Amino acid sequence: MGLDRARCLGLVRQGRRGKNGSGGAASPWRKVIPAPDASLPTISPRLLSLFRVQAIRYAKRSFHAIRVARGGPLPALPGGPVIIIVNHPSWWDPLIGIILSTFMPPDRGHYAPIEAKGLAQYRFLAKLGFFAVETGTAEGARAFLRTSLNILSRAESVLWITPQGEFVDPRIRPVTLKDGVGILAYRLEGATIIPLALEYPFWNDRAPEALAWFGEAIPVPAPRSRTPAEWTRVLGRALEESQDQLASAARARDPELFTPVVMGSSGVGGVYDAWRRFRAMLARTPFEPEHRVEPKPTPRARSGDDPFQPDIPRNS
Repeated sequence: MGLDRARCLGLVRQGRRGKNGSGGAASPWRKVIPAPDASLPTISPRLLSLFRVQAIRYAKRSFHAIRVARGGPLPALPGGPVIIIVNHPSWWDPLIGIILSTFMPPDRGHYAPIEAKGLAQYRFLAKLGFFAVETGTAEGARAFLRTSLNILSRAESVLWITPQGEFVDPRIRPVTLKDGVGILAYRLEGATIIPLALEYPFWNDRAPEALAWFGEAIPVPAPRSRTPAEWTRVLGRALEESQDQLASAARARDPELFTPVVMGSSGVGGVYDAWRRFRAMLARTPFEPEHRVEPKPTPRARSGDDPFQPDIPRNS
């Protein structure tokens, strides 16, 4: 996951055939060992907090609401490192990820890959947990794996990636992932992988909804517990199942199936809302711009947290 339309896992292995194949270039994933002194992003808590506030304000102007499905709620992150694999329907995905991370335990560090060109243009993103990758090259693939393994060697780390490697409509089936995510899972031990499905449908208001569904956590008990190809298939099916569940809930167009974590702009605006506002004034009733009035999130301040976090259900 990355800003500026980054293809976060566009790390196509250039030839898997090597000594055990029928010839061709050796896999760029071979002999990738995380260096203990590898340079990792240094997150600035103050800058991250400010950026989250700005991201939420920006989203409020652009969406009717950001909602997390009650059937796939925000996870109570398990102990140990976590990978969140996200489908990639929109430019908005990384910003929604940053906003959703606000409602996760504050002791976690969140990281995500971004194209090297994007990070060179917006260097401050490195202070938010983004790290550069060179897509489409063998060295870039090795560097991504090395940095990811270093990040995930820390128990408090959460790594967000979009393993489809490109923008894909959320209803396209089957869901296919790039090989890199399977290679990464193959190398891990004691980690957890959580699928996250995103959609941005229009319902009854002028602005769209941003909908999220977290799937069931997938433990990685030991390295090499599955082959890289098996991991890629398993994670692809898990992400597809989450997308199917979210698609079903989105088609129902029922806000009660979701928990709103951020409420944004409401109403149609223009002459239509002006007339409704005038009628409310004549009737001496409060004007409600919503087509369907629903409760807003209840703010809750916690020590060390941002002061706008609602109480929302989580997976146990």
